[in-house]
Amino acid sequence: MKTFKNPIIPGFYPDPSICRVEDDYYLVTSSFEYFPGVPIFHSKDLVHWRQIGHVLDRPEQLNLDQTPYSRGIYAPTIRYHEGIFYMITTFVVSPTGARRNFYVTATDPAGPWSNPIWLPDAPGIDPSLLFDDDGKVYYTGNRKPPAGQLYKKHNEIWLQELDTETGKLIGEKYSLWDGALKNAHAQEAPHLYKINGWYYLIIAEGGTGHTHAVTIARSKSVTGPYEMTETNPILTHRHLGKQHPIVNVGHADIVQTQFGDWWMVCLASRPYGGYYRNLGRETFLVPFVWEDGWPIVNPGKGVIEPEMEFPHLPEHKWPAQPLHDSFESTKLADQWNFIRTPRGDFWSLSERKGHLRLKAKPENIMEEENPSFVGRRQQHINFYAELVVEFKPEKATDSAGLVLLQNHNYQIRVEMVSENDQLAVKLTRREAGEDQQIARQPLSINKIYLGVEAVGQDYTFTYATELSEWRVLAEKVDGRILSTDMAGGFVGAYLGMYCSGNGEASTAYADFDWFEYQGRE
Repeated sequence: MKTFKNPIIPGFYPDPSICRVEDDYYLVTSSFEYFPGVPIFHSKDLVHWRQIGHVLDRPEQLNLDQTPYSRGIYAPTIRYHEGIFYMITTFVVSPTGARRNFYVTATDPAGPWSNPIWLPDAPGIDPSLLFDDDGKVYYTGNRKPPAGQLYKKHNEIWLQELDTETGKLIGEKYSLWDGALKNAHAQEAPHLYKINGWYYLIIAEGGTGHTHAVTIARSKSVTGPYEMTETNPILTHRHLGKQHPIVNVGHADIVQTQFGDWWMVCLASRPYGGYYRNLGRETFLVPFVWEDGWPIVNPGKGVIEPEMEFPHLPEHKWPAQPLHDSFESTKLADQWNFIRTPRGDFWSLSERKGHLRLKAKPENIMEEENPSFVGRRQQHINFYAELVVEFKPEKATDSAGLVLLQNHNYQIRVEMVSENDQLAVKLTRREAGEDQQIARQPLSINKIYLGVEAVGQDYTFTYATELSEWRVLAEKVDGRILSTDMAGGFVGAYLGMYCSGNGEASTAYADFDWFEYQGRE
């Protein structure tokens, strides 16, 4: 039996949404405060995916200035109708501020995508679209019930018609999941489908943590009333305990293959070293069948397995993503991101050919700003990464190097600095906003190699002035601070390149010749 391994997209790629166009599959995920926003992937077999870009890749599409960590772009949905792709999502401005919903369109999923079409009268989060067979388009989302919340995390799922010609919601708003359906809490992530004459409404409930789950209801009328299946939740791992290798399963979207089989994508996490989820919420794949008009997920098992039978589709592998980026291209590869919308001329691939140049900004990575940082997701429990950096500090405040990042208050930095006119490399562990220097070594040269090897939650940091002469800077540094379970929020760990004046304007810059990342699982 041919099998595949879960997750299908490892690392911080949560809230997956999927659509099929003939024999091509497209998938998007949340991106929160990172730019570009909404990574988009392409597959032929549901297992092997290649990133083809980002939906929101221009500053005029996505202004993340001052967006707090773990806010920004939540839960995108991708749909295709009559030659046009639609991506609809929520921009979460702040922890307590507005939730602004919008959609963009494209004829090519690789882009370009349109500027946002904002929907001002659309409260709540997690919007989705249904293109009905009568030509009407319906918006679904969640919101606090107009009459008020009756219990903690009490939400309702609501529906309204969308006029795609004018880009406006029209007609009455309908409550779909409330009233008689109050046995759930934290109702969110609705997706509405019309299948065999029934309208099926799949939602996430229980919160996106350990009690996450997928539930379903159906109706003969798009506006309801909806009835739930007695087998709800149709997918959850909350009953398996925190020692299970796959946890907090939920937030699902479904797709039918060109051969009639049904599959579900959803988010889940892989804790390690205890209940710590450095990789964030990842994208998983699981089959289901219809039985008596309701989905049965992974029949006979009912859960997502780390290894499962391959879909009945022709296998289609893509060329492997290079482990080594030498920055020879005229644009950054798709795996690289900035923190918030990049402002200012602080990075370049052309000023020194074959190098990524990062210029020192006053902003640093310990603030909720747009620092001079270019990073990628940690995608493996065990991994090795190394880079080479050339840096000459102009001031005592200047620094540059490698950062492992959960957020501005939880991170590990390996930086070249100048202290008392002495060049040095130092390792700093930042927990709950407090820096602790772990190690420091003097340097006699301003070009060095930096490396990190993670074996579970043990991180070993090394440096070298020649590739053949690696030295240990610190061993077994605890990586648990890179998990949301310590740091809070909803994102996974990043690692990347960094340069800063740390509060002061500076003419210093760091040149990175290459960066290599390799999973070792």
